Amino acid sequence: MKSDRMESRRHELLLDMTAHASGILTDHGIPEEVANQAASAIADHMADHWGGQHFSFPKDYLFKLSERDLLIYEEFTGFNYDTLARKFRMTERGMRKLIERVHKREVNRRQERLFD
Repeated sequence: MKSDRMESRRHELLLDMTAHASGILTDHGIPEEVANQAASAIADHMADHWGGQHFSFPKDYLFKLSERDLLIYEEFTGFNYDTLARKFRMTERGMRKLIERVHKREVNRRQERLFD
């Protein structure tokens, strides 16, 4: 039934959002229990405030990098994950993910496109 499928998709979206938000918060040094509670509150907010709306997310949209992320990337030497993590109050794992994300976006931004 179509309504069962839509309900399943809504639950999938909210569960994915909760898991992702919790992971980000944990990577930034927030205790797991607090991260899970905050992530659930975010999903509840989205359901309450955006429930019933119909929209789509573009797959190819690259979010603008925050000034902080670019600053961190500029300070990155290739070997100072731990130093940057302490300076910006993050876990080293979170810092590695941030550097990887910024690097990929910078490469994509600078690379010439063959087919546009």
